[in-house]
Amino acid sequence: MKFANSKLVLAVAMAFGLTAASLSSAQAAMSRAPQDNLFYATSTEPLGLDPALVDDNDSGNINCNIYESLLQFQDDNTDIEPCLAESWTISDDGLTYTFKLRQGVKFHDGTDFNAQAVKFNIDRQMPENMTPKMSYAPLVFGDVASTEVVDDYTIKITLKKQSTPFLRNMAMCFAAPIASPTALEKYNNNLMEHPVGTGPYKLVAWDRGQQLILTTNEDYWGDKPAIQNVIYRIMKETSARVVALNNGEVDIINGIDANVIDQIKNAGNLIYQDEGNNINYMVYNCRKDYITADPEVRRALAQAINVPELVDSLYKGYADYATTFFPTFMAGYDKDIKPIAYDPEAAKKTLAQKGVKELKILTYSNARYYNTVGGQVLAEAVQGYLDKVGVKATIDVYDWATFKSKLLTDAWDLSFMGWIGDNGDPDNFINILAADDPISNQGLWLNQEFIDLINKAVAMPDGAERAQVYQQAERVLNADVGVLPISHAQTLAAYRPNIKGKFTHPIGLNFFVNVTKE
Repeated sequence: MKFANSKLVLAVAMAFGLTAASLSSAQAAMSRAPQDNLFYATSTEPLGLDPALVDDNDSGNINCNIYESLLQFQDDNTDIEPCLAESWTISDDGLTYTFKLRQGVKFHDGTDFNAQAVKFNIDRQMPENMTPKMSYAPLVFGDVASTEVVDDYTIKITLKKQSTPFLRNMAMCFAAPIASPTALEKYNNNLMEHPVGTGPYKLVAWDRGQQLILTTNEDYWGDKPAIQNVIYRIMKETSARVVALNNGEVDIINGIDANVIDQIKNAGNLIYQDEGNNINYMVYNCRKDYITADPEVRRALAQAINVPELVDSLYKGYADYATTFFPTFMAGYDKDIKPIAYDPEAAKKTLAQKGVKELKILTYSNARYYNTVGGQVLAEAVQGYLDKVGVKATIDVYDWATFKSKLLTDAWDLSFMGWIGDNGDPDNFINILAADDPISNQGLWLNQEFIDLINKAVAMPDGAERAQVYQQAERVLNADVGVLPISHAQTLAAYRPNIKGKFTHPIGLNFFVNVTKE
């Protein structure tokens, strides 16, 4: 399998204005042995490569190999350990965190990583500086009051209030990663196409709609990756990705579902399968003047959909019916919550009384980690249930990037969204539904009791009492039908047997630094 042909490398170089050094890196990869090139096929192109400006898993999957944060998660869990910060202390009042930074680290552009760079990255995401695209900034840095450079390799971060998830937030791949201030100034505070981090890989080229090429950062401070180049192939169709894997054209694929697993196994390839830290859910538009802002309508629509049957039919045992928003293993999960039962007669009666005859569904076309059959298939299943209770639903389908934009600009009643936990903390998983911005909380369901509980729990120490507050929040969400939980997808990927080392982390991202190819 060749890495790429020279015409493609040259075309990419011309299209993106690559430097001679970047072009040289891409050409050098062509002459390497096959085990030096890892081909990863994904269903969806990333939105961009600036960790402060993206919130999608596809961007995170690439950024986690390019950038690093002050802290990182251990290989198999969400316990934190040092990364760009070697150590840290916390003041007695729990408000001031002082990080001692790793020395001798350089960004991909050759500039120095230091405390000034950390301050620059945090300050750009403070309320007075942040841009509308910085959807993760309030989650990661919302409790930050100030940053102070103590010396070149010591940074002090002071919070407005105690925040239990703060250290885990500092290990996330959204908002928290440290980008080169020099690059940010050069590219006008936007690295969506020009990522410059400190990570083990750096971008060589991005041929939109086709592939992204990463190559090893030869100046990386840590252990260098065994695989020299990672090539992300954009292949929207599941069938195409499966054929490419089985033919040996790619090494790893994502976005698989139950319908293709036997085909993959029969070709001698392997399945990565694990419990998923995610939620797939239906969003009600709760903005004023929308009929779905009425909680009785939301409840009736939930009664109209046989969610357990839908999950079994679509995911065939590779996703679990979501009785609550939280997965069963997360602190805050409440086994005693009773989800809304399927009751089409009650739904039909209420919807008729409320005058609900037509609804507009907005959805996405491609497979997602939390919804392996794709948004259109899920929307059509819901459409069928609604038809049985006398509601005609029309469906508008868009690619992921357009869909995200349409959620903010178009009229719609129902949509579908998902969440993959970033750091193992229940606050990170559920506080999106307490946000007053439509990027995080797409339906703008705003329940003050729920919001108060979320704000209370974030400052509580880990333990049973904190978990109970999240359980209370779950009960409020369930009673007011803020969203309709559908399923928790198992984490699935397929790979060739010569790929060794764990690449998929419980947070749903793929780190390639420890992967080898025989």
